[in-house]
Amino acid sequence: MKVLLVEDNERMAQFVLKGLAESGHSADHAANGRDGMSLAGGERYDAIVLDRMLPGDVDGLAIIESLRHAGRRTPILILSALSEVDERIRGLRAGGDDYLTKPFAFGELLARLDALTRRSQAGGVQTQLTVADLHIDLLTRTATRGDRAIALQPREFKLLEYLMRHADQVVTRTMLLENVWDYHFDPQTNLIDVHISKLRQKIDADFERSLLRTVRNAGYTLTSHD
Repeated sequence: MKVLLVEDNERMAQFVLKGLAESGHSADHAANGRDGMSLAGGERYDAIVLDRMLPGDVDGLAIIESLRHAGRRTPILILSALSEVDERIRGLRAGGDDYLTKPFAFGELLARLDALTRRSQAGGVQTQLTVADLHIDLLTRTATRGDRAIALQPREFKLLEYLMRHADQVVTRTMLLENVWDYHFDPQTNLIDVHISKLRQKIDADFERSLLRTVRNAGYTLTSHD
């Protein structure tokens, strides 16, 4: 995978570049918006990692809008310290494909890039997931079941997204720790149990059928059928 990183924070840039290199990917780096715009418009990349806030008169949104106006469909992962919902929506509606708030784990950044490039190669970026009558919008980070809105914390949304992407499969604790929390060891806490319990209360309470089920001695499954 060939990646363009547009990031003005040198320490952050070196962190990401080092991780990409160690993962076997190549990357170009631009430290400001104008250089980023030039590289993005002139080279072909599999994905762009783009800081939302950049010095000078060309910020991340300007780069996205310019690329989309020119018909460039390169998947763009926005990095930003701005975590408010309105800011995420603004970046995604400008043409970004995913949004990752700082600070972040490199494993999550890489997983999101892998997902973006897979979807791009498959012919489009998936922005919605549905299991039975449960629905999430990956752009607005909102969830509904039937006609009822479900308020989720960021970690709960990430947990639900992972379960929905693996609907009707048994998801183990190890899979959740590595892909939702980026832990490569079991901290021996009830962390997962607590979050699963809270999520179950939100998506299954007061509904006739439970979707989130515990598979004894195995893990959990989000089922689309009875």
